[in-house]
Amino acid sequence: MQGKRLLSGLVSTALALGAATGSRAAAPAGTTPAHAAAAPATGGGYSQPPKAILDVMRAPPPPSPSLSPTRDRLMLVTMDEYPSIAKVATPFLRLAGVRIEPGNHSQHDTSGGYGIPPCVGAIDLVQVADGRQTKVQLPPGACPRRPVWSADGRRFVFENVASSAVELWVGDAASGAIRRLPGVRLNPMFGDEFQWMPDQKTLLVKLVSEQKTPPAASPGADGPGIQESLGATGQSSTYENRDTLRNREDEALFDFYGTSQLALVDAASGKVTPVGRPGMYESLGVAPDGRHALVTEIRAPYSYVTTFDRFPKQVDVWDLGRHARGDGKAGANPVVRALAALPLADRVPVHGVPTGPRDFMWRPTDPATLVWAEALDGGDPNAKAAQRDKLMLLKAPFSGAPVELTRTEQRFAGLDWSERPGTALLSDYDVNRHWMRTWQVDVDAAGSPRRLLWDMSSDEHYANPGRPVHRILPDGGWVIRQDGDTIFMSGVGSSPDGDRPFLDRLDLATQKSERLFRSSGASYEQFLGFANDDSKRLLTWYQSVSETPNALVRSIGAAAPGAAAGEAAYASNSVALTHLTDPTPQVRAIQKRLVKYKRADGIELSFTLYTPPGYKEGTRVPAILNAYPLDYADASKAGQTTGSQATFTRLRQYRLLLLAGYAIIDSAAFPIVGDPRKAYDTYTEQLVANAKAAVDEAVRLGVADPDRIGVTGHSHGALMTANLLAHSDLFRAGAATSGSYNKSLTPFGFQSERRSVWEAPDVYTKASTFFYADKLKTPLLLVHGGDDANPGTTPLQSQKLFEAIRGNGGTTRLVMLPHEPHWYAARESNEQLVYEMLRWFDKYVKNAPPRGTTATAAR
Repeated sequence: MQGKRLLSGLVSTALALGAATGSRAAAPAGTTPAHAAAAPATGGGYSQPPKAILDVMRAPPPPSPSLSPTRDRLMLVTMDEYPSIAKVATPFLRLAGVRIEPGNHSQHDTSGGYGIPPCVGAIDLVQVADGRQTKVQLPPGACPRRPVWSADGRRFVFENVASSAVELWVGDAASGAIRRLPGVRLNPMFGDEFQWMPDQKTLLVKLVSEQKTPPAASPGADGPGIQESLGATGQSSTYENRDTLRNREDEALFDFYGTSQLALVDAASGKVTPVGRPGMYESLGVAPDGRHALVTEIRAPYSYVTTFDRFPKQVDVWDLGRHARGDGKAGANPVVRALAALPLADRVPVHGVPTGPRDFMWRPTDPATLVWAEALDGGDPNAKAAQRDKLMLLKAPFSGAPVELTRTEQRFAGLDWSERPGTALLSDYDVNRHWMRTWQVDVDAAGSPRRLLWDMSSDEHYANPGRPVHRILPDGGWVIRQDGDTIFMSGVGSSPDGDRPFLDRLDLATQKSERLFRSSGASYEQFLGFANDDSKRLLTWYQSVSETPNALVRSIGAAAPGAAAGEAAYASNSVALTHLTDPTPQVRAIQKRLVKYKRADGIELSFTLYTPPGYKEGTRVPAILNAYPLDYADASKAGQTTGSQATFTRLRQYRLLLLAGYAIIDSAAFPIVGDPRKAYDTYTEQLVANAKAAVDEAVRLGVADPDRIGVTGHSHGALMTANLLAHSDLFRAGAATSGSYNKSLTPFGFQSERRSVWEAPDVYTKASTFFYADKLKTPLLLVHGGDDANPGTTPLQSQKLFEAIRGNGGTTRLVMLPHEPHWYAARESNEQLVYEMLRWFDKYVKNAPPRGTTATAAR
């Protein structure tokens, strides 16, 4: 496989019109249908929406903040949201779930093929003490990735994806000066391509191996691809067959591009010191002592069924100090302990884990102590077991037997270490109940009892305590910040009125909390960290519907008069640290509000309602509903409100239709409620019930015209869209992007459904729009990325649904966006998407002929 077959233009754009839908209604006097006003096609066959929409699409996004570990500098990172189609179309190789560009050895997209990582467009450094700002001068034409701070806050490093290599650059935090480390060509194929060593002066990197040229084969010399199964049972995900290995030629290319040379790089001098021999190194982790490292290496035999993360692996502890001391054999790996030889994991149960050691971690408060988990139930969540996991511990010099630390009744979900010696927070998770528990444990006191801190549904939003605030140790270790018995908890703060982020102080001894900060309901303000590491001064990221996101500094004071019990006051006179301006002031004319309502069975639901610029209350306008179904085990949790109507409004994809006069019924709650083992027995019924409740409420408010409502969704939301058109008359048209419409093609489960198609054939059939294509007469726009590698949403899904609707006389249009993964990346592709949606909804929703005054719920 020498490269990706290049596609030109739109792979397939087809329009099939079925039975007559009636003549199109004339546009109101003095107006022009928006699709008719769209800009002409650009070169290469792409089309564009009107200029008013293009101007918003092409405006720069607000930056995202990154606080230094020492909390004295704030880095503002602005992304280039849309790369060009020329960049997205760069040829790549498909190698066991990784897409590699052979020209520079870079990863073409994110893990799993979900999207193309954008380049960083700008980096600014802000002094927390006085707000002084320094712009980092990036080289022209550079494509940096997000920078990574050193633990001492003095430096930052980032990858730069150049034309012939993935470079490593280092920056000085005080001056903003940056420079390339010469001779460093990173190999990012499996991730972990660079990390700071504990001294914060050196980097451990994966370099491209000094092999000369990739293996080449003459046409037809690769031979057949052969797979075999010898009677063992076991389930696995269904992958797009072009992304798994297929033959010996693919295996040779996988070895060539996956092989790395580990090395230590001095960040000041640029000196490169190789460590060990070249190998297929997947993950790396350095112990706090800076001497030992956990190294995971991929081993043959490979599989043609699954991706590299399930391949056999060897996990070893290395002594990096041997190279510093010069007492290691030249070219030999400095292994001091072989921890695990993990077999091919191609039959892991759905929602299960592989057997054998997994989830390795270094204890951050010890020089060199490893902890890992092992399954006691065969990794199967459906197996009956008193305890599902055990945690093992092994200390340097790694010559003794591992010691069992503890066991968990449910699946191990994490061990969060505190800076106080011995203290950690242990969590387990019950996938069958959606239930999470967290205990305070003392790992150094054998036999000491655990203290239960939280015991709640993982779907609980209102009572969610948040996450502990962490501190980065001088050696780079990540620990919970703890002052005596006190830790700090930061959370989203979901409430019936929307999200209001908070900061709490929690006393672990008494388990009592004190609220230090909560965002007001009129804004959305998140805790970033303690300014200059002072726990009395908070650094926050503030935004509102009309105010651009900016950093503020607040001070915690004494309790104010009227403050609620257990809630401290904070200074109302905040100080602005940054002064970012609005890149799209025209969007501020859009209004939004949180709307709450009930499903017919009493489940509480909500959506955010956006109204277009110039909207007059009481006027009915065409509307588009967007949603993504989520699975819940508990109906009481399904109705909890999440999200905020107080965030800074940004428009992307379907939201851009607001500028064409549509209202958007956004993020409508679409819970699928029931026992996770069989919730999809009533999937379509719950979809229709959710949609009817949302539509009825938007109509009741006097905003949505009941005869002019469309629906759209992405991925699992695309399946929702198609099914709503097939099973209800609520909508005039739909637009489904990158969906999966025939669930028999993912026969071992989808979403929370873990039964196979052979165990629950009716469930798979009923959830699959493909089998109802003869009933789908409402116009459906299908859009899909031509290179979608998400296992459940291969491009074939949209192509076959289009053929089925077309063959049964339905109204549909298929747009295949060449080179695009699951989430569309290129500027041209996103402009085409908005053009298509606007054209489709204008024709079949906004300007559709009347069909009556009410919509019926189900066919």
